[in-house]
Amino acid sequence: MPNTVKRLYITEAEVNEMLDMNLALEALDEVFKARSAGEVRNEPRRRLSTGEGKMSLNFMAATWPEKGWAGHKSYAAGDFRVMLFGTNGEGLLAVLGAGRMGQVRTGAASGIATRYMARENSSTVGIIGSGYQAQTQLEAVCAVRDIKDVKVFSRTTEKRERFASVMSERLGVNVVAVDSKETAAEGMDVLIAVTSSVEPVITGDMVEPGMHINAAGNNSWMKRELDTAAIVKADLVACDDIDQTKIECGELMRAVEVGRFSWESMVRLDRIVAGLRTARYSDDDITLFESQGVAFEDLAVCGRLYEMALERGIGTELG
Repeated sequence: MPNTVKRLYITEAEVNEMLDMNLALEALDEVFKARSAGEVRNEPRRRLSTGEGKMSLNFMAATWPEKGWAGHKSYAAGDFRVMLFGTNGEGLLAVLGAGRMGQVRTGAASGIATRYMARENSSTVGIIGSGYQAQTQLEAVCAVRDIKDVKVFSRTTEKRERFASVMSERLGVNVVAVDSKETAAEGMDVLIAVTSSVEPVITGDMVEPGMHINAAGNNSWMKRELDTAAIVKADLVACDDIDQTKIECGELMRAVEVGRFSWESMVRLDRIVAGLRTARYSDDDITLFESQGVAFEDLAVCGRLYEMALERGIGTELG
């Protein structure tokens, strides 16, 4: 009953205590299947200006009535919060710090894409980018495939070498820093781009038969991680949400503008996860996942965290 609901404030530290990649992967696998069944509604991210040259207020929302959850994530100046509501009259269930959560769930989305789109025998990964989000991208891919070797490239030698050292130890795989993006891609089964680059870091001549690509860094019409030639080479292009992709995925927007890609050919990842669409028909097929980071992913992870907090007695009760 609504009057017995425990409302919680869950801090970033408490989220970090509970959250791991396996939880995020399980939550996203479930929510993608639910979305394919029509159970989940998603509202694309909106960015509200606060004045010229100032930060924007970002807002995104989703509902999952069958789970009894509705919620939104809002953030500004690097401060991320999710507000979780009950859909049966309970009102507010929880306010959660969502910085670390967003990092993990973004990685998990690429992990789900890799699980259902990459060749099952994939054992090598190339990653372009070595920042905050790159860690969970690689962690998620290693969680769904038996990865043996990884090559990483980013512009700063020190950063890519540090990434290689840290992730080798953390994941127990051989991660080596290389001196070009082309070298990072050469011969790889899975290729990850997780950058804020305005100019493409993956070009058509870097894309090889059988490769699966996760493009996870671009969520702005002004940015492009892949050039149009790379997109054209893909046999299948999937995303987490088509409506959000149409307003945030710069490389696909550019490919549409020049007549080399059609939105009608885009496939939602949930269709693949649910088995309604085949990702690849041969080991030579090239697959591409364009990750935009959407609200229903946040909702699925935060709903599980709220339930876990109740079970473990974590969080501060709100009046």
